[in-house]
Amino acid sequence: MTPFTQLTGIAAPLPITNIDTDMIIPKQYLKTIARTGLGKGLFSEMRYKEDGSENPDFVLNKPAYRKAQILVAEDNFGCGSSREHAPWALLDYGIRCVISTSFADIFYNNCFKNGILPIVVSPENLAKLMDDAERGANATLSVDLTNQTIQGPDGGTVHFEIDPFRKHCLLEGLDDIGLTMVKANEISRFEAETAKSRPWA
Repeated sequence: MTPFTQLTGIAAPLPITNIDTDMIIPKQYLKTIARTGLGKGLFSEMRYKEDGSENPDFVLNKPAYRKAQILVAEDNFGCGSSREHAPWALLDYGIRCVISTSFADIFYNNCFKNGILPIVVSPENLAKLMDDAERGANATLSVDLTNQTIQGPDGGTVHFEIDPFRKHCLLEGLDDIGLTMVKANEISRFEAETAKSRPWA
């Protein structure tokens, strides 16, 4: 998993409440178990018209936001079904951070397991960050996980809280498999000792 330390990038505004996982990646894209290639389906029902052409009114189709790496969204982001394809699609598109006032629990947990930083802020701070994100080509935010800050284009700073263990995992790039491999030497030693003491096992 790619570590997350600092990120300075374009922030796209999504002033929508209750963005569910079916909106993030519709069900027709769930046939694959590959983590790559899902970016094309991200928000597809909003990004594309019925004929497959781009919807010019959707934020990620606007020139200033095509390379957005941060999303600023309203309350309850990631609700709905527990599909892990949702963070996969975000990551494949290039989104590394989502900022909201609240997240659905399963989506929130899945983000950390895939190298995406979900940040919870107060409604007041979300309003400030949404305003920053609506500045088009100037909608740049700087996220510093080490210091737990978000800096806006005018220099204003928002502090955020995060669980220390989850912070450690993101900084080190450790998913569930990575956490296990950190203990690889201890696991090998245990298995060797077990084989000696219980040769019949």
